[in-house]
Formats: sequence, C-alpha cells, structure tokens
Amino acid sequence: MSGKKMRVAAAILLLVVCVAAQARIKLVSLPQRAATVIRLDNPTATLIEEERVLTLQQGLNKVDFSWKGVSIDADSIRLRAIDHPDKVTLLSVSYPPNEAALVWDISSDSDYAERVRISYLLSNIDRLITYKAVADKQETKVDLKSYLVLRNFSGEDFDEATVLLDYGEAFKQGIDHEETKQMLFLKADAVPITKVWTFDAATLPWEPERLENRNVGIPVSYRIVNNAESSLGEFALWGGKARLYQDDGHESTIFLGEDVTSLVPVGEKMELYIGDSRDIVVTQEKMRDAQIPTHKNNKGDIVLYDTNEAITAKIENFKDKPAALTMIQHIPGQWDMEQCNMQYKKKDANTLEFEIELPARTAEGPAVKELKMHYHRRNVRPQATD
Repeated sequence: MSGKKMRVAAAILLLVVCVAAQARIKLVSLPQRAATVIRLDNPTATLIEEERVLTLQQGLNKVDFSWKGVSIDADSIRLRAIDHPDKVTLLSVSYPPNEAALVWDISSDSDYAERVRISYLLSNIDRLITYKAVADKQETKVDLKSYLVLRNFSGEDFDEATVLLDYGEAFKQGIDHEETKQMLFLKADAVPITKVWTFDAATLPWEPERLENRNVGIPVSYRIVNNAESSLGEFALWGGKARLYQDDGHESTIFLGEDVTSLVPVGEKMELYIGDSRDIVVTQEKMRDAQIPTHKNNKGDIVLYDTNEAITAKIENFKDKPAALTMIQHIPGQWDMEQCNMQYKKKDANTLEFEIELPARTAEGPAVKELKMHYHRRNVRPQATD
C-alpha cells in the first residue's frame, strides 16, 4: 500500500473512531427522571423504580445507561416500555468493557416519546426502624410512633422520590448521597398494653431463697398485640429499637428504658422490656427425677432410658394489683406430658409457654399459685464419662 493510501486509510479510521466516540458520548445521559420509587419492602435489598421518557425513532435505537460511582447491581437492571409495550421491543443488552454502563438495543415501529420504567437493586441505601412508646400513668395503654431512618450512601442523589415500606403511608422525600433523614410514618394512639412478668426456667434461678436470701428480679415487659383491637393488625411490624417512656402525672414523662424488637407478624405479640421486678417470686423444684432403662448393650450397659420427672413451681405475687406472668419451661428431646395442672402452648418442640394470671396480694400475704408438671422423656442416652 502506498504512503498516500495509508494516510487516507488512517484518516478514515480516525474519522470512524471519532464518530463512534461522539455517538457513545451522546448516549451517556438519559433524560431526567419523571418519577422515582424507593421500595424498602425487603430488609436486605433496596429496589429503585424510575420512569423516564425516551425519544425513540422508528427502527433501531441504542440507549446508554451509565452509573459510574453509584452502587447498582448490574445484573438487576431491567427496562420496560409503558406507553407502547407491544410496539417498542427491547432486543438486546450489551455491556461496554471496563465501564459501569450498558447499552440497550430497542426496536420501535414508529417515532415515540416513550415512557419506560427502569428498575434495579441499589446497595448502600438502607433503613432503620425505631419506635417511641409513651405509657399512661396506669400502664394500660401507650401512644405508639414508628419512624423510618433512611440513610443514603449509594452515590446517587434523589431530588424527590416516593418511599414505600410494606406498611404505613407512602410519602415523597428527597435524599442526597451521604444524607440521613428520619421520618414519622406510623402513629397509633391509646394502644392497649399488658404488663407482663416473664420467668424462663432456663435462665433464672429455681430456688432464689438460696441466693443468700436475695430476691431475684424477674424481667418485666409491655406486651402489645398486633391486631385490630389494638388499632394495628393491618401489616407486620418491622423490628427495630424501641424507647419507652411513661407519663409521670405531672405533664411530663419518665424514661423507662429501651429494647430491640424483632419482626411482629399480624396477630402476634410485641414485648418491650422495661426492667426487672422483685414483686413476684418464683420458686421451682424438681420433685421427681427417675431413670427407667429401656435398652442395654451386650455388656449389660444402659444405652437408652426413659425418665419419670415432676416439677413444682410456686408463684407468689407480692403486689397489691393483679399481675400476668409468662412462664417458659423447657423439656429437651422426645417427651410426653402425663399430667399438668395448667394449660400451655408449645412455642417449639421443646419449649412450653404458660400464661398465668395472678390475683393481688391480700392482708394475709402474697397471692400464691402452683404449677405442677409430670412428664417423661423418651430414648435418652447416658452422658459419656471420661
């Protein structure tokens, strides 16, 4: 090839590269968002849905979507035509090498100003749920407020977006990169509460009088039921930190404490810990604990046995008001109940929950109730010895 021809070829190549680069530059910016939705339904991922209006020409259109510096999951990006879904077709998607970008090939049967919806998962934009509960003086109800704390470290600015959780009212809110905002989105007044004492036999001493005559504090909580009778119950309540206060009767409040609640499905209970109480005393004793061999090996050693066990728990209420005690008992392994003088609910295969209503103390002394359980554990293996 002559030098002149080589110079012409080089010029043509340079022209082609320049034209391609200019076309690429023209495609970098999409039109401004017409609407944006930030969906917080899933606690582990944030879904962004945005609408834009694309100016499409008849035939093949190449549309560039770029997200440099923004924490977008590239595999999650989707595009859908809204106005003419049967006439505007997404043909393919390509990803330029070493770029935070993609190019959509879109076929259009005519010239349209087409609304499209682009959705993607965005990292580093998250939410916290917090609660504030103010109890009345009598501790019979609370005014409950829930706040959404939205934190944006995604690299993207949102001038205005509709923020949706899976409950509460949707609201419009702008939030910039590196900005945190707190928003009230749920308010329920005069929500009924029950003050509940909880004795868990796995964590609290069985015979507190043996602890140098020191009484043992039993955890106390406010119980809220997520149902219609409580002015709730339309949706599950997300877990989060709760701060609890009480009206002191003098137009002010006292701080009771704070707790962290997990997700509360509709119909289930939220229990918010407010401290320990020594007004209720539980003394539990094992009255029987016998082993009944059922299987032996060739050497005559016991390899399996059943048990015959009985427990009595004495519950004393020293308060001058009635009280509700939740008692949690644990029976490991396979078991069956031979006799029990109180009703219980099985929380799981090995956990029993009793709801015990205690009357107020009298002039003669504390109100007393007794729980009695007689049960057998089956196919227990002897513990190995060194």
